Amino acid sequence: MLPLAYPFPVTPAELSWTVLSTVRRAVAADELRVAVPEKIVVQRPPRPGCGDYATNVALQLAGQAGRSAYEVAGILAARLAREPGIAQVEVAGAGFLNITLSARAYADVVRQVREQGADYGRGEGLAGEGVTVVPEPPGAVRATMVADVVNGLLRAAGAGPGSRREGLTVAEGDGDPGRLGRDAARWSLLRPPAEDPPRPGPALLAQREANPLFRVRYAHSRTRALLRNAHDLGVRVEAAARDPYRHPAETELLGLIADFPRVVETAARRRAPDRLARHLERLADAYLRFQDECPVLPKGDEKPSAVHAARVRLADATGIVLADGLHLLGISAPDHL
Repeated sequence: MLPLAYPFPVTPAELSWTVLSTVRRAVAADELRVAVPEKIVVQRPPRPGCGDYATNVALQLAGQAGRSAYEVAGILAARLAREPGIAQVEVAGAGFLNITLSARAYADVVRQVREQGADYGRGEGLAGEGVTVVPEPPGAVRATMVADVVNGLLRAAGAGPGSRREGLTVAEGDGDPGRLGRDAARWSLLRPPAEDPPRPGPALLAQREANPLFRVRYAHSRTRALLRNAHDLGVRVEAAARDPYRHPAETELLGLIADFPRVVETAARRRAPDRLARHLERLADAYLRFQDECPVLPKGDEKPSAVHAARVRLADATGIVLADGLHLLGISAPDHL
């Protein structure tokens, strides 16, 4: 069994493990007579009001169990509801399980990110792997850059440098990325999957939302501006409180922050920096939605509240993760754009 990264399950991967363990215990107690599946899919629900995460595991097991999916879901819901960090489990439709996490589970994510700072996302999942990735052919521009970033990801995931050398081949592309400047050039070479040739162009210099690199760096700069404004408005960001994260825009953002360590490890395992780049895009987009939908700072004569402080802490955690991810790609994260 894999240990949880947090005291409570907060990512889809961790919840999948928790649900799988629940199925295993229900089988051991003879409440269900099924073969325990190797994998259970847990994902964000398609619309608000259906919990934080949902799974169709009961529909998956109903045939084997010789019972309706609704009955299977009821058995699993009763057990899941007792798991630490889970506030509520509802059976919906023909037998979907809608899972709502506790405020404490989400607050722990924000606390850990803000305590660990630039160390957040580092782990020991690849400890014991002594490998150094080298570009093939030697000297190829994109392969050299990707190999350098992959080696950094391997170290972040706990792998140590070793005598084993592993060749890395990626598709090279046309055009001169050097014309874009350092950061945009790196993004143009790292963002496409290894098998896709990069297409560097002037669009990567555009200061608009259609440019994914701009969105990521803009979201980061907005988090830093929000912290400055919160200080000026007297929001007590460090005040101790149980953060009441319940808005869908908050929980979506928190799920992506919590998933960051897994993304770093997966990008290292697969030798795929593009996975990290895409995660940063999703995180930036989720932050910009959160900023639009959840008032973060008091307006007018409004007094700073615990909700304001909690949301500022969440914005701070987002900025830390965005900066960390960009730095792992060798790209700067300016506080001002």
